[in-house]
Amino acid sequence: MVKDLKFGGRYVPETLYTPLVELEEAWESLYQDASFLEELDGLLRAYAGRPTPLYYAGRLSREVGCKVYLKREDLCHTGSHKINNTLGQCLLARRMGKPRVIAETGAGQHGVATATAAALLGLECVVYMGAEDVSRQALNVFRMELLGARVVSVESGSQTLKDAINEALRDWAANVDTTHYVIGSVVGPHPFPSMVRDFQSVIGREAREQLLEAQGRLPTHCVACVGGGSNALGLFYPMESDPVEFIGVEAQGAETLSLRGEPGVLHGFLAHFIQDPWGQIIPTDAIAAGLDYPGVGPQHSQYRETGRARYFWVSPQEALEGFATLAQLEGIIPALESAHAIGWLLAHRGDLDPSSLVLVSLSGRGDKDVNLVKGLLEEGDGRG
Repeated sequence: MVKDLKFGGRYVPETLYTPLVELEEAWESLYQDASFLEELDGLLRAYAGRPTPLYYAGRLSREVGCKVYLKREDLCHTGSHKINNTLGQCLLARRMGKPRVIAETGAGQHGVATATAAALLGLECVVYMGAEDVSRQALNVFRMELLGARVVSVESGSQTLKDAINEALRDWAANVDTTHYVIGSVVGPHPFPSMVRDFQSVIGREAREQLLEAQGRLPTHCVACVGGGSNALGLFYPMESDPVEFIGVEAQGAETLSLRGEPGVLHGFLAHFIQDPWGQIIPTDAIAAGLDYPGVGPQHSQYRETGRARYFWVSPQEALEGFATLAQLEGIIPALESAHAIGWLLAHRGDLDPSSLVLVSLSGRGDKDVNLVKGLLEEGDGRG
């Protein structure tokens, strides 16, 4: 429970406190409701495509010198792990009698997944997206609009994910009676981090069972990219008590836990954030929109403080190497976010023993990033 953790909490104005308590009560009730869980499980299987495959990446394994398995969240409907959470939260919104949902998005994958779930369940949908991300993720903007969502371009601040969350919180505060805020990562005031973690834990539960069946043992390492951290926590949390090393991979320019973050409060919760000495948030500059957030989920902060997980950052060049290597060795084009995890694996291959068994969360597919990556590769240095 949050009360046992140093990080997290509910740092919100009075107008949001009561709705958050009501949400917590509804969530705790529905998570024990067999009919709700049965409906969600049915949608995850028949609609989202679960369970996703666990794939032995043989050529990549030979490249890094140990066995590597990929949890193929990129094969979920809509192209990423985000659908696991949005189906759950939109079902929750419908059960609570909220006809309207809102969301924030950076890379666009959460926005597409929210718009998809809203279309399926007949809910009005508005997605807030930073103007910079609208520009670099134009394909996903069109996909959201095609699904019936209204995309609001946020022109304030750094015009990225942080500012999209700010606008979504303002909308929710003004429309709590009719609207549910579908937060896309393990961030925000309680109960959002715990709720999103629980919806995403299907990743780790499946992967644990699949790897035991395939190899007869648990992984030595679980590796996942970390922005807010939902795909990573979804993989890590079900193996929290197992003797498995957790590796979270951040992007250079948004190195919250791996380099620059300090405890602080933003968006209603206490965690590590990139900030100046006066507590003002410093803009981030990651090449992957989904990792371009100046903070991280509170449970990741807890993992870092207790040493349960280690966090690293990789450079744009290393991420692009991961992107190209996976495409060329395995015929899989990853999301630029996921490419950071592959980039870490390639950069740290010398630290892995041949007996290591590495499980990587491939959180999304790279269709949305092909034009961006093409431009970065043509510039020759990953930055331009």
